[in-house]
Amino acid sequence: MTSIHAPVSDLDIARAARMRPIEDIAATAGIPAEALELYGRYKAKIDPARLPRVPGKAPARVVLVSAMSPTPAGEGKSTCTVGLADSLARAGQRVMVALREPSLGPVMGMKGGATGGGYSQVLPMEDINLHFTGDFHAITSANNTLMALVDNSIYQGNPLNIDPRRITFKRVLDVNDRALREVVIGLGGPAQGIPRQDGFDITVASEVMAVFCLATDLADLKRRLAAMTVGYTYDRKPVTVADLGVEGALALLLKDAIKPNLVQTIAGTPALVHGGPFANIAHGCNSVIATRTAREMADVVVTEAGFGADLGAEKFMDIKARSADVAPDAVVLVATIRALKMHGGVAKDDLRAPNVPALERGVVNLQRHVTNVLKFGITPVVAINKFATDSDEELAWLLQWCAGKGISAAVADIWGEGGGGPGGDELAAKVLEALEAPRSFRHLYPLDLPVDQKIRTVAQEIYGACDVEFAPAALRRLAEIRANGWDRLPVCMAKTQYSFSDDATLLGAPEGFTLHVRDLMPKTGAGFIVALTGAVMTMPGLPREPGALRMDVDDDGGAVGLF
Repeated sequence: MTSIHAPVSDLDIARAARMRPIEDIAATAGIPAEALELYGRYKAKIDPARLPRVPGKAPARVVLVSAMSPTPAGEGKSTCTVGLADSLARAGQRVMVALREPSLGPVMGMKGGATGGGYSQVLPMEDINLHFTGDFHAITSANNTLMALVDNSIYQGNPLNIDPRRITFKRVLDVNDRALREVVIGLGGPAQGIPRQDGFDITVASEVMAVFCLATDLADLKRRLAAMTVGYTYDRKPVTVADLGVEGALALLLKDAIKPNLVQTIAGTPALVHGGPFANIAHGCNSVIATRTAREMADVVVTEAGFGADLGAEKFMDIKARSADVAPDAVVLVATIRALKMHGGVAKDDLRAPNVPALERGVVNLQRHVTNVLKFGITPVVAINKFATDSDEELAWLLQWCAGKGISAAVADIWGEGGGGPGGDELAAKVLEALEAPRSFRHLYPLDLPVDQKIRTVAQEIYGACDVEFAPAALRRLAEIRANGWDRLPVCMAKTQYSFSDDATLLGAPEGFTLHVRDLMPKTGAGFIVALTGAVMTMPGLPREPGALRMDVDDDGGAVGLF
């Protein structure tokens, strides 16, 4: 096995791996051939309706992998998720991975893919990180078809009395394109439609994506699509997809996409990769259908929630677990020496040098995430994702710090050794212990709490804010939410992933700050209220040097420069 020190890329490692036919992977997971819809030799969709039901089988236990607050140094949450699943399989567990699909926005931008790294990857990584089985295209098409139908209804006499100034749904594109944040449509004369101000969101921030990922089956998908609010009438009454009568057409566009995608890890562990909402502007979890399918077929399911535990994990607990009964049985928090030193004030270019004092300063970030997970009634396991530059002194200090806090922790060398090797054995053992430990899962807040108080609870209990300031637009929306009876919905915070605050530059564990909520967006089909904080954008922009500049295709059709 190639060492973590070797100058190879994730793409090199993925290409060198020997994949098994997807039918073999399905057989390993107990999935019959009649439930498979093949997409080539190494990908397939699963029809959950054709899966065997084992009488008396308890649903698999769920291991949720989250992380400390991310930094440009990288934490490797997906790598740890895949490596842990492989290590649990190596320990004799019947395991499945449940991951989100990557968005083209980060792939072509700066974050990279979402298939793991090194020898802890899901394959075929080239396909998964690009078009995969076309799910995101279907979601984009459904969303934009809806918007075409909304504008057509207005053009064709506006029978629903829709106020063009109060349309809240946007068109989407799964690429970071800041030029589309604010646009004007319908120009060019009467035949071109009704001119109005509009804009685009990125596909992974759309409510169609959220509905897709929270639906339990095709019927529930259609029900949730019908309940989506697209705007308001001139007398400020909500207009839904059901009012337009097009939920059936949207569901038709999604009927194949809604089936989970089956792939494999390098070590041959079955993996379901399905759905992909961002965690900083959406709820950050893979589809409920995939998670439930994995629970039916395995004994342990390893899944992840995007970005730090203040975002994805909190939303998993308060949104996904609440609506789909998939509360985690164990939680893993991924941390790295590099990221902790960045939170301790070290610049990215200086991270290679050992610096225990910076580690001591930065560990407050991990401490708050640990404390936050405890508030949900679960004691987390800390996975220290090892990098080649980590010194023995730094690793020993962090292990000792965890022990002093009564937190189970293990160093995981799974980029270089892979979960199929010994690199994740100790972490797997710690997680198996955690699965047997007593716990008393609870949500952070009750649903009957007013929306503004739910937001304050998350801000104060999870972020460490002293107060929340609501902009005038947000206050108007709060009144609208109460008037329409939406105040029992949970909240989905849209916030920078880099800080507990809404200021990306405040690293570590800031306190005494005010969280600024500039607007609220009711997502009545998904079943939550999005709170937009700070300067977070629902359509990101590309960096100065996007990853696309390094990408190409060779004469054989293979990807070049893909991580």
